[in-house]
Amino acid sequence: MKYWLVKSEPSVWSWDQQVAKGNKGEAWTGVRNHSAKLNMIAMRKGDRAFFYHSNEGKEVVGIVEIVKEHYPDPTDESGKFVCVDIAADKPLKTPVTLVAVKAEKKLAEMALLKLSRLSVQPVTAEEWKLVCKMGGL
Repeated sequence: MKYWLVKSEPSVWSWDQQVAKGNKGEAWTGVRNHSAKLNMIAMRKGDRAFFYHSNEGKEVVGIVEIVKEHYPDPTDESGKFVCVDIAADKPLKTPVTLVAVKAEKKLAEMALLKLSRLSVQPVTAEEWKLVCKMGGL
């Protein structure tokens, strides 16, 4: 299993909206960055991802599961980009803020800090465990 982080602005797509989609999940569409696209192509069914509220909140709020591997993004008229389907797994007991991530020395190399604008990012197993612990899981 691999670990990831997906970003969404809560005013566009929030954790609560993701949870409301249930076990079937929802297509993670609209990604228009080549590096993020490659990350989505690498995702496999059963992988887990942190759900991160960007710009508004700037915090990891939950965990999602990849429930369908990449396929053409129906919102992309160019046909160049892909999407995956994700379903909410569980919320973090305590959201992990960007400030908290920056303060943790063991997370200094996390893509969230190094590639701050990338909307779909890899997360190492060690980073995953630490952020889960910080979030009360």
